Amino acid sequence: MDASPARPTVTQLRLSAFKSHRRAAFPLAPLTLFAGASGSGKSSVLEVYEALARLGAGDELGEVFDDPAGCIPEQADADAQGRRGFRIGCTVDGPAGPVELDLAVQAEPGLRIVGERLTAGGKLLLSTALRDPGRSTVQAAWHTAGNVPVTRAPLPDDRLGTALLPLRVAGRTEGQRQVLAAAEQVVVALRSVFACDPQPQRMRRPARVGEGRLRRGCDNLAEVLYRTQSECAIRHKQLVAAARAGCSGPVDAVQAEELLNGTVQAVLGRGDRSATPVGRLGEGELRYLALALVLLTGPGVLAVDPAGEVPPAMQSLTVLADGFDRSLDGRQTRELVALAAAICGQGHIRVVGTAAHNSSAREVAGATVVDLSA
Repeated sequence: MDASPARPTVTQLRLSAFKSHRRAAFPLAPLTLFAGASGSGKSSVLEVYEALARLGAGDELGEVFDDPAGCIPEQADADAQGRRGFRIGCTVDGPAGPVELDLAVQAEPGLRIVGERLTAGGKLLLSTALRDPGRSTVQAAWHTAGNVPVTRAPLPDDRLGTALLPLRVAGRTEGQRQVLAAAEQVVVALRSVFACDPQPQRMRRPARVGEGRLRRGCDNLAEVLYRTQSECAIRHKQLVAAARAGCSGPVDAVQAEELLNGTVQAVLGRGDRSATPVGRLGEGELRYLALALVLLTGPGVLAVDPAGEVPPAMQSLTVLADGFDRSLDGRQTRELVALAAAICGQGHIRVVGTAAHNSSAREVAGATVVDLSA
């Protein structure tokens, strides 16, 4: 039997009752792409992953779900009190073994977490339940295994209880330490997420030089290239090779040039020909270039806030890319998936994305394609 991974890793997503999904459980490989026809629920899977990630980082429920009623499964009936909601969850593997987190969220008549379960090794470590609908709290009970086997206390109904446990549990007993290890493993895995959706129309513009952290829409691509082109020669060489494989015409450089107004613009070097500003590239080329840059950088460059108390060697970054192949042709898709498979094979980056077409991705070794139309 394989040992648990050293880095906390989300290895399964559960959409028990969410939008078009019911009783769905999806194992996650280092590189997983969800494919299928429009309306098959591809984007919903990534929506759940990002929602759990934000809750794990401490965001309030209302900040995470701006349309909670839209998350309720179709034709879901209300209970006797007129309540309807949805259920989601995940499994996180790591040093503490597989840990399962499951949430029941009430969307109507008011948004709140009405049930949360944290389980490891068949043992229920944390459970919460709504006891008094008139209060904005849930009753929580967590494993203690001391003189008092279970500790009970109220927790807010708009926050993930698992993320609050490190502030509430002292860790004096073996049971408390087990709870802490499981909760911290889940939080570390969920916080290590970068959701990106490159926006070509914004990437065409020059950018001002700042902290050089790539944003979700990759609109500051030029600023990040200005920083990274001199920081890591090996990774930058890989980026140039990727651009050569996915962009039209000769490419011997990818860099950022300073303009007279104090901004920088990204350009492709064309050998003896003049450089081409990326603003002249097509949408597919721009998305390809941005996603290649995402794959070839890390938490220090991407705008992500991983758990600072955990050494980087003990964390793996998960990139969420809805529309991984959007605007890309078959050749670009194969090249980008191959790059992702190679990077994910190194163990420090994982990718979960969606693809409108799965044929090009299926041709690449190391890519796991989940067809939701099947």
